Amino acid sequence: MSYISNTDKQRRSMLDTCGAGSVDDLFTDIPANLRPKSFCLPKGKSELEVASFFDTLSKKNYSNLVNFVGGGFYDHFIPSAIDAIVSRSEFYTAYTPYQPELSQGTLQAIYEYQTDICRLTGLDVSNASLYDGGTALYEACQMAIHATDRRKFIVDGGVNPIYRKMLNSYAVNLSIEIVEVPVSHGQSDRTNITALLDENTGALVIQNPNFFGVIDDHTDIVKKCHELGILVIQSVYPMALSLLKTPGEMGVDIATGEGQSLGIPLSFGGPYLGFMAVKKEIVRKMPGRIVARTLDTNGREGFVLSLQAREQHIRREKATSNICSNEALCALRAHIYMSIMGKEGLRECAQLCVDKAHYAIQRLNAIPGVKVMDSSPTFNEFTVRLPIDAGECVGRMIDKGFAAGFPLGRYYPDMENYLLVAVTEKRTKHEIGLFAETLEEILCQ
Repeated sequence: MSYISNTDKQRRSMLDTCGAGSVDDLFTDIPANLRPKSFCLPKGKSELEVASFFDTLSKKNYSNLVNFVGGGFYDHFIPSAIDAIVSRSEFYTAYTPYQPELSQGTLQAIYEYQTDICRLTGLDVSNASLYDGGTALYEACQMAIHATDRRKFIVDGGVNPIYRKMLNSYAVNLSIEIVEVPVSHGQSDRTNITALLDENTGALVIQNPNFFGVIDDHTDIVKKCHELGILVIQSVYPMALSLLKTPGEMGVDIATGEGQSLGIPLSFGGPYLGFMAVKKEIVRKMPGRIVARTLDTNGREGFVLSLQAREQHIRREKATSNICSNEALCALRAHIYMSIMGKEGLRECAQLCVDKAHYAIQRLNAIPGVKVMDSSPTFNEFTVRLPIDAGECVGRMIDKGFAAGFPLGRYYPDMENYLLVAVTEKRTKHEIGLFAETLEEILCQ
């Protein structure tokens, strides 16, 4: 029996109700050359056969590569306690906490997550999460429009190109002007940025560390922007915030970022977690959910959804965003991760990333023909100039068991020989040494 056990008579009845002569008629709106040749699936298999088939299929993946890829998504260690806690049914089956009397556990967990993000960023208020780092950055720009009534944005070329592409995709049919500052291979180009700021600019979008791994203190840029009534949006790497000057300490108005590094697996690209934190003065412009702590009529502590300026609660044209869901389970993972690690644990992990990255820099710089770009300080990621095409090099390294990094020529046409390398606390001295030796071997071929 097929999985859907409709009889021919039942199928005929449904087609008659739809006014269709056959199943194929349901797809007439799709051009013929784009339609599948057949909707027939292969014959069913037993559970054992299916498990064996997919196990064989999975072995075609390079699942045992030693990972040196970053670019906004990182191979950090995930304590086993996270999966054990998140797998509890009261967490992974929980949905929208609209009824606070039934959702106190979920609401409290989200509130504590928000508190974590505020402490990490040094800002006043966090929302209950967004879809991913790129979406969060776009939502921050929309927030700046609502706060300043200006629709021009200056975007630093050091902002993650994936995020910039998402930003442009969202804005393509909107009356939003996006001006990109030319890429600087070090810290943000103060001269170019300052020249572009004017009374029509709603926000400046920057990143720290930037896409090339470079650390920057944007305090001076933030001060200049505020003199012109311009908001500053900073995309940040949460792991780095445990060591670096926070967005709040720099005076940044809105901080966003990708929370994947906080206990969320890479998982071939998702689901991930976007976070956002803002200054108290503009909190009413913040999109998404916000959980607040309050007291009931009997003086008992409780948690509720607060400041609900979403399209589900007010007129659509007055809503701050059309976001109607948050990444609650991913946010819970991030909260559990930060709780398990604690302040000192996060600092220790971040310091390991820095120290191991510096060791990798020493090893790679010693290879003839290889040059690590070191004009500015970096966190756990750095740019390497190779004597050959970086994409070709990555392909050869995969065959040797290494995911060697991110070839920058994919997004920067003049950087075909540049490779972005990331080192996390998971990489051992032995792995880094083998990585350097294998790279040298490949470059000598």
